[in-house]
Amino acid sequence: MSAIYKIAASSPALSSLRFARMQVSDLPEVLAIETDVYPHPWTRGNFLDSLYSGYETWTLREPDGALSGYFLLMLAVDEAHLLNISVRRDLHGQGVGRMQLDKVVEVARDKGMASILLEVRPSNLRALSVYRKYGFEQIGVRKGYYPAAGNTREDAIVMRFHL
Repeated sequence: MSAIYKIAASSPALSSLRFARMQVSDLPEVLAIETDVYPHPWTRGNFLDSLYSGYETWTLREPDGALSGYFLLMLAVDEAHLLNISVRRDLHGQGVGRMQLDKVVEVARDKGMASILLEVRPSNLRALSVYRKYGFEQIGVRKGYYPAAGNTREDAIVMRFHL
């Protein structure tokens, strides 16, 4: 499965984190992370739609049950679309996002996908860096894709990872 990455001593050991399918009962914790890490978070309805649509929805938890992160992956023909991937703020920069990307790739490969597509805000420099280091390549820009401050819109960088 995932490689073990060096992380800070104060963070949970990545090898002790466990993936599980996201359930409706996970949504209060998911929404707590979502609203903490994004200026324009998904709503409960967005998550429910993804769950009820049968998307690949996963959580990542510590041994004590604390939610570390989550991702939602939509499968379409031969391409997976990473809709949302998030890590609890106090775990940023400790390898948890990369561990989740490893699981995204595993799931996509298991489902016979040829590539993974995602959109990311140009202002989300941390995520852009992670995706680029992982091997995602920019393939385009979606103009005015995201809501932004002051009732404006922000472009999305479209990236693809070939499996």
